Amino acid sequence: MPMKHRRDPRFHLTSNLLQTGRQWRRLAQQVLVEHDISEAPAAALLWVRRLGGGVRQVTLASYVGIEGTSVVRLLDQLSALGLLERRDDPEDRRANLIWLTRSGEQMADRIERSLTRLRNAVLQDVSEADVEAALRVMEAIDRAASEARARPGAQTQEASRPAAIAQTTEPAA
Repeated sequence: MPMKHRRDPRFHLTSNLLQTGRQWRRLAQQVLVEHDISEAPAAALLWVRRLGGGVRQVTLASYVGIEGTSVVRLLDQLSALGLLERRDDPEDRRANLIWLTRSGEQMADRIERSLTRLRNAVLQDVSEADVEAALRVMEAIDRAASEARARPGAQTQEASRPAAIAQTTEPAA
């Protein structure tokens, strides 16, 4: 490693973000296996629950981090399992609102409790101040990404997601 990066904490932080995210996703996947569900369906259930239900498909796709066509297939699967339902949006006939069924709420609650236990175990030796500092770092990165997307001619493959999720994002679950 070149000398100039050896002591630069910003370099080490940004260099490790992707790997750390992958490691968190692996840990969370171990929890999801206990519930017999994979990451994308779990993320959809959790985000509908966290957002309070009545979520538009396009909004859910953004939170889950998948394209609109993929979210349709995912919602079809979850609907067939009786975990969620689509209802017409009274404000826009072309749109559907996504709601959890009672079974979907129960599953989302169980998954959320398991992820909370995992989160508490992983971060047990991390102070609240350090967690808050990490959140500020994520918010700074999110702001920079939002500003970059807003520049004329900017193109990105990832859908724009509200900054509030920087504080609550799981592996996607």
